[in-house]
Amino acid sequence: QVQLQESGPGLVKPSQTLSLTCTVTRGSITTNYYHWFWIRQPPGKGLEWMGAIKYSGGTYYSPSLKSRTSISRDTSRNQLTLQLTSVTPEDTAVYYCVRDSGYWYLDMWGKGTLVTVSS
Repeated sequence: QVQLQESGPGLVKPSQTLSLTCTVTRGSITTNYYHWFWIRQPPGKGLEWMGAIKYSGGTYYSPSLKSRTSISRDTSRNQLTLQLTSVTPEDTAVYYCVRDSGYWYLDMWGKGTLVTVSS
């Protein structure tokens, strides 16, 4: 069964860039026709979809975050990367890497990683 594991700094300073990696095991990120999402959940709030990268490498983003978000991948390492620029304390959240098996059927989730934005 595929597994997803997020990793990255737990603390980022305001105005800096948040960078997270999702390592996928027991499955390939290039397998048709999966999409791979980044989703976050601020403390006490609901889930927010940030963006995605397709099995083919194409990307698409939430309009509200598009100007600050970049999602990429390293197929040799089977990893996904999230970058969020110009962070503020409002970007403090648990960040999840998620697999979409089609039509927003989110069947596999990483455990999530808490990122705190603070000076």
